[in-house]
Amino acid sequence: MMVLHIKETIDLLLSKGTYFSILTNISEIKFDPILPYDISSTFKPITLFVVAEYTFETCTFDDNNLYFEAGFGHQNVGSYVTIPLHAIVQIIIEDTPILINLSVPSEYTHKKADIQKSTNIFLSNPENQDFIKENRD
Repeated sequence: MMVLHIKETIDLLLSKGTYFSILTNISEIKFDPILPYDISSTFKPITLFVVAEYTFETCTFDDNNLYFEAGFGHQNVGSYVTIPLHAIVQIIIEDTPILINLSVPSEYTHKKADIQKSTNIFLSNPENQDFIKENRD
């Protein structure tokens, strides 16, 4: 549902010609061509992209991703950016967040508890050994 909301918000902004910024989870973003290390190493885990001017004009999206061309660094190194919609943390107009993505990616919601690991941690405490012995009697 959150991805659908992100998609609808971006569609509205593009159709109205409204420039916007996005905070994104940088680990999920693809650059083509790959940016030089001296540029990519400056990105923080949550990075802001301003979608305005030429970047806005090249901005498109589909069901899963946002795409745009942008220039990076002092040399304005061009790259085609692909951002999964679920990696968008916030959408901002000027200084005001208009969308905050509070969803948890699906790869985190389907993890099952490691019962053996939990049992081993419980049993590693000598005081817990008494609980096991009492229940076996």
